[in-house]
Amino acid sequence: MKHWMFCCKDVSQKISESMDRTLPLHHRMFIRIHILMCKYCLRFRRQLIILREAARKIDLSPEALDSALGLSQEARDRMKKTIEAQSA
Repeated sequence: MKHWMFCCKDVSQKISESMDRTLPLHHRMFIRIHILMCKYCLRFRRQLIILREAARKIDLSPEALDSALGLSQEARDRMKKTIEAQSA
């Protein structure tokens, strides 16, 4: 006999899926009922929402990526001075 409730593993998978697409009503209802009883799945859902919001705020423009990945001018100057001092 198949259970009418989802286990935590199923709920976490469905919560993740719900971030990408709309789930059928009966899945959404089972998830809500499960979350009312399970603090761990509720915590997982909240964490996933926080991660999604943080990912949306990341600036992926080329200028932002260059500045995030590159060295500051000050760091470049320090390295250049160190190399020149060791070469002399």
